[in-house]
Amino acid sequence: MRILSCIAVLAALVAALPARAAPARLPDTMDQRVAACLACHKANEQGDAFFPRIAGKPATYLYNQLLNFKQGRRHYPMMTYMVEQLPDAYLREIAQYFSEQHAPYSPPAASSATPQMIERGRVLVHQGDPARKVPACVACHGDAMTGVAPAIPGLIGLPRDYINAQFGAWRNQKRKAHAPDCMADVANRLSEADVAAVSGWLAAQPADPNARPASALPKPLPMECGGLPTHKNEK
Repeated sequence: MRILSCIAVLAALVAALPARAAPARLPDTMDQRVAACLACHKANEQGDAFFPRIAGKPATYLYNQLLNFKQGRRHYPMMTYMVEQLPDAYLREIAQYFSEQHAPYSPPAASSATPQMIERGRVLVHQGDPARKVPACVACHGDAMTGVAPAIPGLIGLPRDYINAQFGAWRNQKRKAHAPDCMADVANRLSEADVAAVSGWLAAQPADPNARPASALPKPLPMECGGLPTHKNEK
């Protein structure tokens, strides 16, 4: 009888408990779908060598990078894990979403680059180094260095450590693009001091919050680059 009484009491307590609410249904929006991306790639990300700002980059550039991670031309296990099972059409949607985000930029981070390094970086960015067959950065990335639609990225607003790391990845063949890989060629023509100068100058530049990728370059690309809709120079 005592056992039956205990069972009856427990049954009454259970019956008195509120019904468990059904789990909330998340909205099926791109904002929700890319939440995992935003955990690392916050729109105004600044100063992290591993998680660069991708907001506002041209859509085809972002799509190409997702493909590069998926197909093994770029190596970062977390990114490969994120994209390896996603269909290409979905990767295009993700790229388009981030290309349309234009959050304010963070101010330039403090830097140890010397004035001499900054000046050398400015010269390389705007004039290149003809003796080494290094074109000016602006010849490809646009006069304002904000990129060129649909597939050339902007470099303003990227942290110095990240820029240095990417040059190292190209030199060490840990980062590749469709052939001809023009950035790998440029990276291997620059000295380590020149890479530091370029990254120092770029990271020191304040970004115009209204800046957008240019729609076209005034001149043909100075060298052939794979991954672009049309990469052959017409001279």
